[in-house]
Order: sequence, then structure tokens, then C-alpha cells
Amino acid sequence: MNAARPLKIWITRAQPGADATAARVHVLGHATLVAPLLAVEMLENVEVDLTGVGALAFTSANGLRAFARLSADRSLRVFAVGAATAQAARQAGFKQVLSADGDVAALARGIASRRAEIGGAVLHPGAAELAGDLAGALEQARVEVRALTLYDTLPTRFEPRQIEQLADVDIALVHSAKAAAALAVILKNHPQPHLRVLGLSKAVLKPLARAEVSQKTFAPFPLEAALLNLIDR
Repeated sequence: MNAARPLKIWITRAQPGADATAARVHVLGHATLVAPLLAVEMLENVEVDLTGVGALAFTSANGLRAFARLSADRSLRVFAVGAATAQAARQAGFKQVLSADGDVAALARGIASRRAEIGGAVLHPGAAELAGDLAGALEQARVEVRALTLYDTLPTRFEPRQIEQLADVDIALVHSAKAAAALAVILKNHPQPHLRVLGLSKAVLKPLARAEVSQKTFAPFPLEAALLNLIDR
């Protein structure tokens, strides 16, 4: 059911993804408040060693962008967790890109099914706190995997002016459990009982279990398109 009026949607994800999500929400006819709960901080003095590596695995577009910033190699096959990360890989110049179009478990299964073709270890560049346990799943599938920490995501500081703006927000979009944890802290100190919270998955919303909001709903598939489809329902 379409909303009777344009809604105010809080985009909580980190940049640069926040602006891309805001553009998609505008296409749906809604207004946005772009106020990320997390900020991406690249680590310094990280060396990328591709010796013995047969493929790359990414669980986020941020991980892909961080790797592309540090390495000029575009010859390796890329396994991406979903369509947005796969698109970021192609835009960065990678030619062999396979998308799991799902979650970390689906990504692990996709990689394991092609382990005979990889011809080396799978390098998993990403954040200090990775989404899901891809390395553990690949190890169980007897796929050699190496993790490489390239960046961290840190909670942003909300100014009083931003807190005041939340009174006009109808819906908050949450893309990660870490962002949900940051949101839980804000809501504990500044309750927003009118707020609807839409999460990318059930696991993403877990840190908000005790949050007093009007509604908590998660997307049926961990894809942003599925998340945005919840706005007018």
C-alpha cells in the first residue's frame, strides 16, 4: 500500500553508501535525512600481499573500495556478497565478478562450490568487525582463506540539532547490526516511540530488541531493494 504522503526516511548507513540509498529513496517519492550512524575509517600502513591468492571475497562495497584503493591488481576473480558489492567491483575494473545475491552463508556456499577453479587461497579484505563469519564457513568447507583488515567503522557523534530532527522522521533504514547497536544507544537516551525501523535482515535488528519504537520489520531478503520495498507497506 502506498503512503498517503511523502515520508521522511532516515538514512543511517555510512558514506558513500548513504547518498546512494538516499537517491533511491527520492525516486520512490520520499524525503530523506542523511545522518549516518557509522563512519568508515581506513587503516594506515596496510600491505596487500597477493602471493598464493586465487580469488577475492567481499562482504561489503566498503571492503571492495578499500582494497581497490590499495591494490592495482584487477586480475583476480571476485566473489561478492550481493549486487551492490558486485557493481562496485565492476566499477573498480574487475572483470570476473560473481555475486551471491544473498548473505554471507550464500557467499560461502558459492565460493566452496568453485573451490577447484580458484587455484589458491581466498583473500577476504574487509572491516575490523566483519559481517558474518565467512572465514569460518570457508574453513569448514576446506577452502583456504585469509582475512585482511583494511578499515573500521566507528559510531558517529550526534549533535543536538540532529537529535531534534528525529522528531520529524517516520522511518529509519538500518543496514548493519553495528549501526543498529548505535541506534539503540541513541533511542535509549532520546526515545522516538513513533519511529518505524526497517532492517536489512533479522540479524541486523537484533541489537534493537529492547528499543521502544512503533514497528521493527526486516527485509525478506538481505538486499537493499527488498528493504526499500518495505517503506510503503
